[in-house]
Amino acid sequence: MTQVVALIALLVFALFMVIIGVLNARHAKTMDGFLLGGRKIGPWMSAFAYGTTYFSAVIFIGYAGKFGWDVGLASVWIGVGNALVGCFIAWKFLAGRVRNMTHTLNARTMPEFFQQRYNSKNMKLFSAVIIFLFLVPYAASVYKGLGSYFGKMFPDAGNLIPGLSSTVLCMLIVAVLTGLYLVFGGYMAIAMSDFVQGLIMIGGVAVLAVAITLSAPVGGLGSAISQLKAIQPSLVSFTGGGLWNVLLINILLTSVGTFGLPQMVHKFYAIKDKHAVRRATVVSTLFALVIGGGAYYVGSMGRIVLNNTLPVGGYDEVMPVMLLQTFGSTLLGSILLSVILLLLLSASMSTLSSVVLTSATAVSVDLVQQVRPKLKDKTQLKLTRVLCLLFVALSFVFATFNFAIIVSIMSYSWGIVAGSFIGPFLWGMFSKKTTHAGAWCGMLAGFATVLTMTIVSTATHMPEASGLYEAFKMASTNSPLYGVCAMGVSLAVVPLVSLVTKKFSKDHVAKCFKEADDFVAKKA
Repeated sequence: MTQVVALIALLVFALFMVIIGVLNARHAKTMDGFLLGGRKIGPWMSAFAYGTTYFSAVIFIGYAGKFGWDVGLASVWIGVGNALVGCFIAWKFLAGRVRNMTHTLNARTMPEFFQQRYNSKNMKLFSAVIIFLFLVPYAASVYKGLGSYFGKMFPDAGNLIPGLSSTVLCMLIVAVLTGLYLVFGGYMAIAMSDFVQGLIMIGGVAVLAVAITLSAPVGGLGSAISQLKAIQPSLVSFTGGGLWNVLLINILLTSVGTFGLPQMVHKFYAIKDKHAVRRATVVSTLFALVIGGGAYYVGSMGRIVLNNTLPVGGYDEVMPVMLLQTFGSTLLGSILLSVILLLLLSASMSTLSSVVLTSATAVSVDLVQQVRPKLKDKTQLKLTRVLCLLFVALSFVFATFNFAIIVSIMSYSWGIVAGSFIGPFLWGMFSKKTTHAGAWCGMLAGFATVLTMTIVSTATHMPEASGLYEAFKMASTNSPLYGVCAMGVSLAVVPLVSLVTKKFSKDHVAKCFKEADDFVAKKA
């Protein structure tokens, strides 16, 4: 029964996504239209595009399962941090300035911004290479969360295509659907589909949180608190007990890190005007509170539903097993599980499409255009579409590898990209005194911090590991800390180096900041 209901829901959803892509093809006939939707995206679509890119299936399956199990109810603070810092502060203080400055500099991507802001083609190339190398494995991680849940719901689905497991089949469905609507409709299709997917995510999380609270094993919020306290008092601690430092590191990484992720700040480039920014600030913050807070809250119920026994397969299996065990025996439960499937599918496709578009443009706009500066718009558009398909395929192939080293590389992607870009991007937006050398040093320092800490940690674990591979796996457990340190180093190095290095001309600074300053003045 569960499989039939879920299959019907999946087919309807797939058809709807393809229709969205086809209907928006008219908006994607130029590079500007394909990448930015003509910079005319309204507040609701912009806010949902930002939020759905923020939260992929990884938060529901990986993060919520792990931190809900280890930290308990205090893991909800990660979702609150995402809402207040990653959304509210980002939109309140960054969105309008980013929109106007990138418009002034005619920058459609973050590497283009670095080139125009700092007069540096090499910085554009270096940042494009980082995006290319580390966003593809990041995209691959998006498949993983959904694949484990799909595999539990459709254990025999792999028999439909010989040689494919049900998990791989699910990832293939996501890849095909994402590739279709992205290539047809570009950013406008992403924004419109994100709006629909965002509504599904909000409804799914709200229903899920209520249903799991009222389920027989949990028995209401009061009972949940009592049961968690009986299992381990720290699970109901306001600060997470002895794991407050782990909680803080992950709040910082997933909240502050968004300021330096190109697929996130790209949403600010395309928003219509300052009025849309104000509305989107409220919408995106509320969206994140519901999705982030709800996901971690549900994850914290895992110990109760699973009788304090971690499933075979570890943290990634906590959410799929608890949901199927709780709701898999009735028609109403089957409908709920189908809604959750669409919730995870929506979260995965929205994040994947944004990451793929960012990766593809890093090549077609930021790398190829350097070699062929006179590349025609139509040729560049065709190349971008082809690269979108290629990156979808590459991320799919990465995701099918079950080697632990691939999973470890994925965990570094967020920290490396955000750690490299956050310093030069934020200081370049807000400080007229930021120099070319300061930006370069900040970018290289953030990148080197992650690599250095990884090498040192791996070497430290060598005596207790069976080899280099095993030592690297052990070191990867601290990847959130590496990312937070990299962001801190990048933010500190840029202004320090800028104090003692050559400043840009007044004309260059005035050109860069004209519209951004106008936005702040009008807002005041």
